[in-house]
Amino acid sequence: MSSRIAACAVLLAGLSGLESAYADGTPTFVRAWGTTGSADGQFNRPIGVAVSGNAVFVLEREGNRVQKFDTSSTFITKWGSSGLNPGQFASPQGVAIDADGNVYVADSNRNRIQVFTATGAFIRQWGTFGAADGQFKVPIGIAIDGSGNVFVADSQNHRVQKFTTTGAFLAKWGSVGTADGQFVAPYGVAVDAAGSVYVGDYDATNASIQKFTSAGQFTSRWGAGILGSGGLGNPAGLTVNSSGNILVTDHACSCVQVFDNSGQFILSFGGPGTGPSQFTFPWGISTDGGGNIYVADLLNDRVQVFTPGSTPAIGTTWGRVKATYH
Repeated sequence: MSSRIAACAVLLAGLSGLESAYADGTPTFVRAWGTTGSADGQFNRPIGVAVSGNAVFVLEREGNRVQKFDTSSTFITKWGSSGLNPGQFASPQGVAIDADGNVYVADSNRNRIQVFTATGAFIRQWGTFGAADGQFKVPIGIAIDGSGNVFVADSQNHRVQKFTTTGAFLAKWGSVGTADGQFVAPYGVAVDAAGSVYVGDYDATNASIQKFTSAGQFTSRWGAGILGSGGLGNPAGLTVNSSGNILVTDHACSCVQVFDNSGQFILSFGGPGTGPSQFTFPWGISTDGGGNIYVADLLNDRVQVFTPGSTPAIGTTWGRVKATYH
């Protein structure tokens, strides 16, 4: 392991110029909230997080609910329970917000997308189990572009599907494999201001971020390299910040990695553990208008918040060792 860290430090010695490309600076820990439990403000495997205005929505995989907070982590409301009915969930894993403030949840084990108002009132749902257009096999990541198109990472169908906000099927792309445009369990999906779609392929055999046009045409991919220094092991959650950089949670290094929109590695932060700035299976990730970063720290049952800050000296936060959890 020591040789791996040393190699990482050597590589990063030449990255000082790239750090300045991250307009928001190196993220600094601000606070965390949440403990294990089912009370308001507690979490049972928080897996998704989405920020809209002054509202933070946290999705719980085992708690089968959405909790809403303000950006200072004050509890506002909640909805959801375990079940088959509208407004109920079975291990949901993805959450996104549209321009009207409506909340979209990938209800993974029910193979459907559910839509709610910002206060939790059920609006609509679509999807059933299967491989036809509009059907799903464990939908996980979900993202919405500025035109209202909804992109869903259909993980076990190894594809991305595109819909209108009302659930009308528009397009799909992907198949199982490791070639460009193919996937082996896509988990995360994000869209930038230009409409480019970024998809994180979670499985280690194809661990990468692939970039597509809004219509699904392959553009580029990245993720090879030293783990935690641009090399991806198990990318899970994706988001795009206001500077157009792509932030990726990576289970393999228990860290967040940051890239520009061409895939050039900029920086990473975090590491395995339970302390501030440490993670145990970081998953959902989102940013607010001020560039603050919210990370759903899944197995630590909390959300951590980071704010842009000054860039540290090379080598102070870069060494990463692969952690395996069972």
